[in-house]
Amino acid sequence: MRKVTLVLNDGTEFHGTSFGYDAPVAGEVVFNTAMMGYPESLTDPSYAGQIMALTYPLVGNYGVPRFSFEANGLPTFMESDRIYASAIIVSDYSEHYSHWNAQESLADWLKREKVPGVTGIDTRQLTKVLREHGVMMGKIVFDDEPDRVPEADYEGVNWVARVSCKDVVRYNEGAGKKVVLVDCGVKANIIRCLVNRGVEVIRVPWNYDYTNMEFDGLFLANGPGDPDMCEDAVTILRRQMSASRKPICGICMGNQLLAKAAGATIYKLKYGHRSHNQPVREVGTNRCYVTSQNHGYAVDASRLGNDWRELFVNMNDGSNEGIRHQLNPWFSSQFHPEACSGPVDTEFMFDRFVNALANG
Repeated sequence: MRKVTLVLNDGTEFHGTSFGYDAPVAGEVVFNTAMMGYPESLTDPSYAGQIMALTYPLVGNYGVPRFSFEANGLPTFMESDRIYASAIIVSDYSEHYSHWNAQESLADWLKREKVPGVTGIDTRQLTKVLREHGVMMGKIVFDDEPDRVPEADYEGVNWVARVSCKDVVRYNEGAGKKVVLVDCGVKANIIRCLVNRGVEVIRVPWNYDYTNMEFDGLFLANGPGDPDMCEDAVTILRRQMSASRKPICGICMGNQLLAKAAGATIYKLKYGHRSHNQPVREVGTNRCYVTSQNHGYAVDASRLGNDWRELFVNMNDGSNEGIRHQLNPWFSSQFHPEACSGPVDTEFMFDRFVNALANG
């Protein structure tokens, strides 16, 4: 196992060893406090361009499931067709794994997909640094090849354009109500939750003009990076909202795009929300949910238009977790109701959307 060094852009260094693919890499260093779910997180397109550090110390002990696909084209156990994170950093990698569904080790999977993995780093100390300073760019450099220093290109990149589908894809054709899903980096379980509720899903690229298509509702998916890079999607969305009252639902990036179309602005969080344990309260009620989240930007709800209200707020920092229109069936969540892996308390958001389709 080769020695490597994680170098943050403030000069801070952490030393560890490689257990994945042996290649230097650079990206935005973020931390995730979930206790499980590394197969789902690594294949979440929202992690594109990022080096993911896991605070839970023991990682790899349940291996990796087989990379199979269902008849409808959705991956059975993953969230997309490949690993999107640039690298993974853990405190203690378990070389031995045991799980009924495991087919290979995390190390073998990383090597096969050519994704670096680093172990032996105090990820909780790394998290303290990131919480104090905020997320930083970082580089994983091999100690025996100090001249191979990669350069990162995270800021100013339209990551949504990089991960979105390039062509229209249909799921569950002919099954009742039609939903256009704007793919900003959609997780497979979002599509699965819609398909399981008996709707046809028409998946379109992030900047696709769907306004002249025949459909019953619009779904705005999650995705990586800065939503301010997605003005084309916002322009099309505003055109749709001005012409129709058809139901609209958004998740994560979808919440931010809907909020931008509603007049709000976006700001970058100091270190983001990436975990399975974010408490969220539904505004106007005492109902609080434990949610799964993965985002580095948030909506400034004070800039929403007069017809809009906050739907959810984060109980830790008070940031926006969803919005709703007071008259039209348009609403969204910053967290992930489909929560795979994670809590499933808020999957009712899909039911609300499908009910809005039925009443439309």
